[in-house]
Amino acid sequence: MKVSRFILVTALLLGAFVAVSVAGGEPPSSKSTSVAGESARATNSILPRQFGGWQTAETIKSSKDPVVADPVNAALLKEYGFTDLETATYTRDDGRKLTLKAARFGDASGAYGAFTYYKMPQMLTETIGEQGASLNERVLFYRGNVLVDAVFDKLSAMSAAELRELATNLPRAAGASGNAPGLPAYLPQPGYVKNTAKYVFGPVGLGKVGAPLPASLVDFDAGAEVVLGTYQTSGGDATLMLISYPTPQIAAERLRRIDAAHQPVSQAQPGSTPLLDLGPIFDKRTGPIVVVASGPLSQSEARALLNSVNYEADVTWNENTHFTRRDNLANLLFNVIILCGILIAFSAVAGVAFGGIRLLVKRLLPGKVFDRPEEMEFISLHLSEGEAAARNKVSSSIENA
Repeated sequence: MKVSRFILVTALLLGAFVAVSVAGGEPPSSKSTSVAGESARATNSILPRQFGGWQTAETIKSSKDPVVADPVNAALLKEYGFTDLETATYTRDDGRKLTLKAARFGDASGAYGAFTYYKMPQMLTETIGEQGASLNERVLFYRGNVLVDAVFDKLSAMSAAELRELATNLPRAAGASGNAPGLPAYLPQPGYVKNTAKYVFGPVGLGKVGAPLPASLVDFDAGAEVVLGTYQTSGGDATLMLISYPTPQIAAERLRRIDAAHQPVSQAQPGSTPLLDLGPIFDKRTGPIVVVASGPLSQSEARALLNSVNYEADVTWNENTHFTRRDNLANLLFNVIILCGILIAFSAVAGVAFGGIRLLVKRLLPGKVFDRPEEMEFISLHLSEGEAAARNKVSSSIENA
């Protein structure tokens, strides 16, 4: 009996081990870990050695200094979260040349902000990366947290397709760092002048884009981000400025400060900052967004422009929407079936082995191991004796009667 229990426990443990191995896979070996580390180091580079028929024979130059990327706007690049830069010159078999500058930022918001700053209104929209724009032989685009400035010496019909291939080879930021900001989506489209959207989240950028409000009123220390756009009106070009704050309460407080600062000097409250004379300013708040319109606007145009911006709360489920082998219910059920089959098979083998060994021992050593007379104990109910006694009792009762 003890031998049978030992075999059964062994079978259960072995079956559980096999099921776990099937569900989770083998643990990564040291070799696979080493390969993953080498792959991670390889993806640290931004530009590839070749793509779309272009290849570079020289060493790709890299730098972590924003001054190398743009001496004039180094402070702005640093504010956008600039991390490093790579430059290279590529050639083709037909003799054409292409110069690439790829700047990497801490997240996609920085790359998008730099893209909007360098993008010019006269540029044409291109479907390269997340967004792209071109002017003559220059193409500017960004993908994830990387901004690429490409300059061809001569364009061809396949230049855009070649840059799309380059965009797919660029490294992407992990997690939410690769998501573009959502605030620019609130800029209304009617009357918008193309390529005029500017996205900033610091005082340096705000001072460079000609915003109607100073940085002291925006208060970037409170976590503000700003997007501006130019709109055509009957009196000329007007500016629409959206300021997003972490909470509606902060936005309401900043709106009160903006209204107080915009009052005439004679009516301004003590401690408030009067604005420069930039023409009429209209504002409102929608959720955590403060909307400011300035320029040659009539009352009706200003109301229409402000009312076109309405905040809508967007709840994002940040858990994984995909199933791994461990999370898949179908895979779990399949493994349970396999485990049951393994247990049944081991139980059958253990039963056959135990019964076969017992029969073999009884045949080779009869009465010496199993079924020895001194160890034979039987429980008998003596049912036949009880039945005979009952019959005699019934017969005696009949005779007495």
